[in-house]
Amino acid sequence: MQPVQDILNRIRWDEHWKGDEFKIGYYDRIEDRLIVVAFNEIRFPKGDHFTFEVIDRDGELHSVPYHRVKAIFRNGDLIWHREH
Repeated sequence: MQPVQDILNRIRWDEHWKGDEFKIGYYDRIEDRLIVVAFNEIRFPKGDHFTFEVIDRDGELHSVPYHRVKAIFRNGDLIWHREH
């Protein structure tokens, strides 16, 4: 399985994927469910190689560890997932 960091970096930097729509599904421990957000709504803190940041619908900032990413969608199609 390709590491999630590799896929996220490809989405960020690959010119061939530039016009595509991506969504990231991550497991939220508090809500005990998968939360799906548009890729353009997440931020990558400089120098942090373990998490990304997302602002929830209430305006609260969350730091999400890469190991909680469970699914990645490209143009509505599942292109990457992990079960555990």
